[in-house]
Amino acid sequence: MRAGVRALVRPVLHPRFPLAVQRRWLELVTAPTPLPADVDVRPGDLGGRPAEVLTARGADGTRTLLYLHGGGFTVGSPATHRALAAHLAAAAGATVHLLDYRLAPEHPFPAAADDAVAAWRQLVERGADPARAAIVGDSAGGWLALTAALRLRDAGDRLPAVLGLISPWLDLTGASWPAEVTDPMLQPAWLHACAGAFGAGADVGGPAFAPLRGDLAGLPPMVVQVGSEEILLPDAVALARAARAAGVPVDLRRLDGLWHVAHASAGLVAESTAAVGAFGSALAARLSPPSPPAPSPGRGRRRASAR
Repeated sequence: MRAGVRALVRPVLHPRFPLAVQRRWLELVTAPTPLPADVDVRPGDLGGRPAEVLTARGADGTRTLLYLHGGGFTVGSPATHRALAAHLAAAAGATVHLLDYRLAPEHPFPAAADDAVAAWRQLVERGADPARAAIVGDSAGGWLALTAALRLRDAGDRLPAVLGLISPWLDLTGASWPAEVTDPMLQPAWLHACAGAFGAGADVGGPAFAPLRGDLAGLPPMVVQVGSEEILLPDAVALARAARAAGVPVDLRRLDGLWHVAHASAGLVAESTAAVGAFGSALAARLSPPSPPAPSPGRGRRRASAR
């Protein structure tokens, strides 16, 4: 699979190919990834945007995940991330809302972030309990998840119980990219082009584009996974460091031997399936209902004497 990603995906994710070609190619190469048999998929909408709703049969109906797909803000869709979201729905025992947010360059910043915030607010308006919900994103979707949480916190909205980030891309300038790492999927030229399209001429090193430079205090706990063989490993490490310094609990897992969002190969690669399983379980642990309060010592003694 690593060789396939390097041969079939990495060359196409390059500025020399039109975005229309990149978008269509990603849909083609991800189409064969199998979905779990026990997950139902249906169309939906959130915040004025299309979405797919993936529900694991027998799942806890109160667990809700808002999923923001990756793709450098310029490619990717529910079609490219359907299998990953389906495996996550099964692993977390939840309903996943896979948002089809607007892409750059047709819709540059802040369109995608606006869509993410609007989607969360509508989920809550429709009855989702924030204490039983998460905002999750991979790659550029990780940037969107973190940025949306910051915007929601600053606006006084109710926040999700947990943020889930897979291989988050958080430094859009590329200053953190290690020169010695050869990423099987991502190339600096493509990332720079995506950042430029998303920023539409703005300084992507400015405060609006740099969530790691903001105040992370008051954000929900985070579950973060990142591959050891990817150019964005430093972003995940920097996030964990900054969040913990702000008093935010972080469960950071480095997946040795795996590449950027290798989770997309769940159902085909055992390690990818295991990664999604662990990720979903970690999120579900944060969404579990509180244990019922233990009876007070006084009440317990009275019941004992009555018997």
